[in-house]
Amino acid sequence: MLMERNRRVSFSRCGEPEEVLEVGESGVVAPQAGDLMVRMLASPINPADINFVQGVYGIKPVLPDSPAGLEGCGVVIESKAEGFESGDQVIMLRGVGAWSRFLTAPAGNFLKLNTTVDPIQAAMLKVNPLTAWRMLHGYVELRPGDWIVQNAANSGVGRCIIQIARKMGVKTINFVRRPDALRDELTALGADLVVDENEEDVVKKTLAQLGKIRPVLASNAVGGDSALRLMDMLAPGASMVTFGAMSRKSIKVPNGFLIFKGIQLKGLWVTQWLKTAPREEIEEAYALLSGWMAEGVLSQAVDSEYCIDQVCEAAAKARQEFRNGKIILKLGE
Repeated sequence: MLMERNRRVSFSRCGEPEEVLEVGESGVVAPQAGDLMVRMLASPINPADINFVQGVYGIKPVLPDSPAGLEGCGVVIESKAEGFESGDQVIMLRGVGAWSRFLTAPAGNFLKLNTTVDPIQAAMLKVNPLTAWRMLHGYVELRPGDWIVQNAANSGVGRCIIQIARKMGVKTINFVRRPDALRDELTALGADLVVDENEEDVVKKTLAQLGKIRPVLASNAVGGDSALRLMDMLAPGASMVTFGAMSRKSIKVPNGFLIFKGIQLKGLWVTQWLKTAPREEIEEAYALLSGWMAEGVLSQAVDSEYCIDQVCEAAAKARQEFRNGKIILKLGE
C-alpha cells in the first residue's frame, strides 16, 4: 500500500495566482473501481491555468477548495480500470488537479501513451499540440504548398503550428513582435516567413513577397488590430480561426471582409473538442503527436522549471510577457 503523503495545489477563492494558490498536504486517495492512481511528474502553467484560478476561464472552479492544473503527465501507480496497468505513462485528458504529486481520478480522465515520451514534453502534449493539429485539420483542407498566416507565432501553439505545417508541406507566415530575437529559432522549426507585425504597411509588404498567392487560413491568438491584419492577408473565402485573445481586445470585422471577400470566422476551444469528439479520433491524433514528440520532430520550448512548493513564483513567471518557453512544475520534487 502506498504510504506517502500527497502534496497538492489548490485555492479557496478566485484571484491572482500568486495571491490565492496554496500548497497543502493530504493523504493519497485510494482508487475505486474504474479509477487510476497516478504519480504526476510534470505540468506546464498555461494561460488557461491562470484564467481558471482568476475565475474567468470557460471551466469554473468549485470553491472553497478547488484543485489547480489542467494539463500534465504521470505514471500509473495503481489501476482499477480496464486497459491501464501500473507503469503506464499517461497524460491528463479531462478534469482538474494536475498540480499534485498523486492524483486519483476516473480512467476516462487520462490517456495512455503507447510511445514513451520525455515527461516534460509529454506534460505539454494535451493542449498546444492538439490545438495546432485541430487548427490545421479541422477547418480548411490544406494541401502541400498552401500558405497560412498566424499571429503570436512564438507562443506554444504557434511553434507547434510551424512544426506540424512543415510535416504537411504547408508554408507559414509568422507574425511576431520581436523578429530579430525570434527569426533564427522559428526558422529552425520550419517557419517560412517571420514578420514584424508592427512594421508599417506590414500586410502590403508581406503579400509582395508572396506574389499573387494569399493564405487560405489564419490562426488568431491575439484579437484586436492583430486579427484585422490577419484577415487583410487572407484569400477570398478563406477562414480565420480564433483560439485566444492575448490582447484582450475584441475582433472588429470590416463589412467588406464579410461581403466581398467572404471571410469565414470560426473559434477553437480544444477542451470542448475533447468533450465531443469520438474517443477513437482523439486517440489517433495523440498517437501521431506523441510519436512525433518521441522522434524529436515536435517539441516545445521550456523557459524554466519549478518544484511544487514554488508554484506562486512559477505562476508569476508564467505571466511575464517575454519568456523563452513554458514554465514547468516538476511535481515529484
